Amino acid sequence: MFLQVAQLSVYYPGQTKAAVDGVSLGLQDGEIGVLIGPSGCGKTTLLRAVAGLERASAGSISLKGQVVSGDQDHVPAEKRRIGMVFQDYALFPHLSVGRNVAFGIHGKSRTEQSRRVAEMLDLVGLSGMQDRYPHELSGGQQQRVALARALAPAPALLLLDEPFSNLDVDLRERLAHELRGILKAAGATALFVTHDQAEAFAIGDRIGVMHAGRMHQWDDAYTLYHRPATRFVAEFIGHGVFAPAQIVQKEGAVAILTPLGELHGHEECPLPDAFPDGLCDVLLRADDIVYEPHAAIKAQVVRKAFRGSFFLCSLRLSSGEVLLAQLPSHDDPTLGSWIGIRPDVSHIVTFERGSSANAAPAPASRRSDQVVQT
Repeated sequence: MFLQVAQLSVYYPGQTKAAVDGVSLGLQDGEIGVLIGPSGCGKTTLLRAVAGLERASAGSISLKGQVVSGDQDHVPAEKRRIGMVFQDYALFPHLSVGRNVAFGIHGKSRTEQSRRVAEMLDLVGLSGMQDRYPHELSGGQQQRVALARALAPAPALLLLDEPFSNLDVDLRERLAHELRGILKAAGATALFVTHDQAEAFAIGDRIGVMHAGRMHQWDDAYTLYHRPATRFVAEFIGHGVFAPAQIVQKEGAVAILTPLGELHGHEECPLPDAFPDGLCDVLLRADDIVYEPHAAIKAQVVRKAFRGSFFLCSLRLSSGEVLLAQLPSHDDPTLGSWIGIRPDVSHIVTFERGSSANAAPAPASRRSDQVVQT
């Protein structure tokens, strides 16, 4: 494992609650990891601990098999060969782009510096701009210069702390995809902090969802979305709600009774005895709800937000339950109108009724249309 964080805890002086609490994660050489979570969840503190800017209170951090933070060890930040890219770019305004990029390789010959600067600027799509100054560049270009400067010394690991937070939304999304391409082309191993799920999904090979100092899940984006490890991950990733449900045995098979009717025939469905009396909360995501004008189930549009190709709508059923749904934007549903919907649920994710954020979902190991032996 290229980067290994094992049961890491970090306490700030005078605080009784850990800013980072028993976190573990790993990155292989050339992988990109992303830390995501609400403000104050500990993701930036974890990044700073990996950089060596915060001391580990417990646990360890290893880089290429060498312990750099542990009970007896603390390798200073400047000796870890780690590059960092910050929110504010931290470019030197009085230095040209070329001299900014060369800042970390001043020990090399001028010929080697020039070669490396040209190589890095080409990598980030800024060839020929070495004589410009930061104030002559756009925000996106300045961020690329900061990335080129961080990559120039060929760091063992690159850390990025919300590098796109000062840019507009459209530019952030485009740069997120470009950043992944740049890092992969450079063969870099990187750990990235963001609060934006779209950025996380666009960039990360592995994504860690943090809450209250703890790592709830470290996984690929598909697994986070479809197989959340905790109720917090289920709520935090994507758009959805929990609806009251009951798992029952019916006609020799398992069905889940929901406000949208019966769900059955799904893979990895929990058994009725997973919860007392089969009562649970089932996760219904916005993309699990399909608009169908003539469907028997009707819901009232109580809120809508335009998202380009679709509206993200809050729908109220006659029972009072509120769901989220993605409705095609060309239909432009009217607030207060009643529309037809049906469920199209690909993964069944259930939790104990009213459980906490740390709760794990019920084990799901069989198809709901298989006969249950009693």
